[in-house]
Amino acid sequence: MIRITLPDGSQKSFDAPVTVGEVAASIGAGLAKAALAGKVDGKLVDLSYRLARDARVEIVTEKSPEALDLLRHSTAHLLAQATQRLFPDTQVTIGPVIENGFYYDFARKTPFTPEDLEKIEAEMRKIVAEALPVERRVMAKDEAIRFFRDKGETYKAEIIDEIIPPGEEISLYGQGEWVDLCRGPHVPNTSKLRAFKLMKVAGAYWRGDANNEMLQRVYGTAWLNEKDLKAYLTQLEEAEKRDHRKLGKQLDLFHVQEEGPGLVFWHPKGWSIWQVVEQYMRGVYRDSGYQEVRCPQVLDVSLWQRSGHWDNYKENMFFTESEKRTYALKPMNCPGHVQIYNHGLHSYRDLPIRYGEFGACHRNEPSGALHGILRVRGFTQDDGHIFCTEDQIEAEVTAFHGQALKVYADFGFRDIRIKIALRPEKRLGSDAVWDKAENALRAALRRCGVDWEELPGEGAFYGPKIEYHLNDAIGRTWQLGTMQVDFMMPERLGAEYVDEHSQRRHPVMLHRAIVGSMERFIGILIEHHAGAFPVWLAPVQAVVLNITDAQAGYADHVAQALVKQGFRVQADLRNEKIGYKIREHTLQKVPYLLVVGDREKEHGLVAVRARSGEDLGQMPVADFVERLRTH
Repeated sequence: MIRITLPDGSQKSFDAPVTVGEVAASIGAGLAKAALAGKVDGKLVDLSYRLARDARVEIVTEKSPEALDLLRHSTAHLLAQATQRLFPDTQVTIGPVIENGFYYDFARKTPFTPEDLEKIEAEMRKIVAEALPVERRVMAKDEAIRFFRDKGETYKAEIIDEIIPPGEEISLYGQGEWVDLCRGPHVPNTSKLRAFKLMKVAGAYWRGDANNEMLQRVYGTAWLNEKDLKAYLTQLEEAEKRDHRKLGKQLDLFHVQEEGPGLVFWHPKGWSIWQVVEQYMRGVYRDSGYQEVRCPQVLDVSLWQRSGHWDNYKENMFFTESEKRTYALKPMNCPGHVQIYNHGLHSYRDLPIRYGEFGACHRNEPSGALHGILRVRGFTQDDGHIFCTEDQIEAEVTAFHGQALKVYADFGFRDIRIKIALRPEKRLGSDAVWDKAENALRAALRRCGVDWEELPGEGAFYGPKIEYHLNDAIGRTWQLGTMQVDFMMPERLGAEYVDEHSQRRHPVMLHRAIVGSMERFIGILIEHHAGAFPVWLAPVQAVVLNITDAQAGYADHVAQALVKQGFRVQADLRNEKIGYKIREHTLQKVPYLLVVGDREKEHGLVAVRARSGEDLGQMPVADFVERLRTH
């Protein structure tokens, strides 16, 4: 007798081994029809998985959190099958699930064209209509190598030969005439795959090694239904309009160039935005009890060895030499802040000590990962470190949480999710220390009264961290602020304080950032606001436009008066038609245009036009100043 326990706690008994699909059918015809896969004792499996012992079983349907990745994985196989049907000379390599979709790498001498993608997508839909059963089988390693070599699939044979341990059985999945190496699981048949689209082709080296052959990577997206697919494609269209690289050029904010890969050239208007953000964050530092500091850019490599960065992060660091000494360009600010803390003896009464720095860092990111100002090699963090006792962790984390939420709201972000990234495989410290650090973060979030998601394996090598994930105006998620608990670095770098019993102890170090990389945050702001920044953040808050030369002096006087009051205002005195000037500055997304003619000049007024095109009418300059201050 086999007893199957269902999610609601009820049980079903079977006299003989039974598949997960048969369990679904025993519950009801509707569930059997909706079933995509199953979970047996927490492990995702095919519906064909045979149960020969007691187990806890959950049926996976489109409503399950695992459904989307399952569908995308199976759609990658659908892509590969359709491709080889149309282009039999093509070899398949790997095809994983990625965010919002999947890709498959193909070995083919002739490049795929956009027309080829259309043909492949059409063939994919034919295979869906065929409702081909997806079936799993296993082979011995040597048999599987021969199988794929006989098919001309040398890449698959290489994967099996080099990655699969000797004696291990190989899992294969087939649908119709097509078979692939795969661990699975997959949907029961191809008719379950309905909402997908092929997106683009890019180059990719075999196994990610530039010394290997260049393959063709076909990207696709897949969703549970056509409604979700359409919403995603609409989001992509909107994201294209908001692309910070395009807007950065259009609005003359910044540029990057080949001579400085991953490094940003800030133009006057872009640097104006930077300064507003930095001064705002400096106020947050000040109001939250932080002392601002500044540390060197280059430090002897011995410091990075003691901190743990050498063993855990050196592949991401830049190095240089001078007088037979090796130095590293700092990738993080934390070891420098410990040096400031160490420059003096501290009592427990001094704690917490909070340092803040707009610290410039450099990380050796792969060139292929660089993306405008969102992913760079040189960046500045709104970085801070708190040295405190264990008893102070909860209060400090709670205070930081409130600071972070206020900052995000002020910049226009209110849809925020909280996550805790837990211990990674490569880390410093014992499990007991990690238990203490992770539980401290959980306790603080409970005190804040918020829900959170946990991310196993995604913490920093020196400690777990709270992550703040923000949704932007078109629904995309960005990970920004972090709060990390670190018991390890203070000990490794000799940070101490004298406790109430006159004993020397190591403080806890809290690593915190709210906006993170200033470059990345500004890129996110550009895309979130589509370049139309709120008035307080806009690089140019208003432009004064004269209608004829007769008002040029008055227009310039108004502009200078506003500048003297601290506003970012310009005068456009060109001998151009007023309609032309209005259109030009509207395209530059300037919040307010102040038009002055003879009547405005005579009565000391400005005719105010909002960025939206709304005519706000004439008003005294003092009234406009009040509007600027309150908007």
